[in-house]
Order: sequence, then C-alpha cells, then structure tokens
Amino acid sequence: MSDLLERLRGRGWRLTSQRRVVAEVLDGDHVHLTADEVHARAAERLPEISRATVYNTLGEMVLLGEVMEVATDGRAKRYDPNAHRPHQHLVCSRCGTIRDVHPTGDPLADLPAQERFGFTVAAAEVTYRGLCPSCS
Repeated sequence: MSDLLERLRGRGWRLTSQRRVVAEVLDGDHVHLTADEVHARAAERLPEISRATVYNTLGEMVLLGEVMEVATDGRAKRYDPNAHRPHQHLVCSRCGTIRDVHPTGDPLADLPAQERFGFTVAAAEVTYRGLCPSCS
C-alpha cells in the first residue's frame, strides 16, 4: 500500500474506489501532477471516474494536509503527496518540471531579525528555478 493511502487510512478517511485510485496516481517521489493529469491517469485505471470527483478528492486531500498544492509561475496547480517530509522545490523555468529537493540548512535561520519586521516566522517556502537537463 502506498504511503499516501496508509496516511489516509490512518485518518479514518473512507477509501472509495475513486479516492483510492486518485491516491494511487499520486504515489511516488517527485510527483507533481496537475488535476487534469491526475484525472487522465486515474481514468486509465477507473474509466468512469469524473473530473469533478478528481478535483473534489484532491481538494479534500489538501484540506486534510495529506497533499500539498504547488503553484508556480501562473501554471496550473500541481499536487504533491510529500506533505509530511519537509522539502523545497526545484522548477524548470521552461517546461515546468518540478523536483523535490532537500537543501541543508534552515531557511528560517537565514532570515535576519531586521528582515522579519516583527513577524513570528513559522515556515519558509523556497523555490529554486533554472533549466532542467532536457531544456538546457
């Protein structure tokens, strides 16, 4: 069983066949699919699954905190199942490929006190941009 399925089952989330297939499509490292890509792959496994069901299921997974919504450069939102392992993203500026990266160091510690403007900073999101090997 995939990590995402195990987490959802652990929360007592009712795993219908539609929800299960969406979770299975999202399984793996470096998965950052759009809702339409999730729907296309889910429909290969379960032809009767509707686009609305996929969108609703993704929305529920995001609300549960089991999937992250990733938005980059005005492109379609992508869905990342690695919601429980801290990481940043490396994005190709040309084709939009996204990879999870785990840089060393603490981005919160890199923000000087005078640049916090009195905020109590709880989290940081860093996106690295460049060209992937295919686009270079």
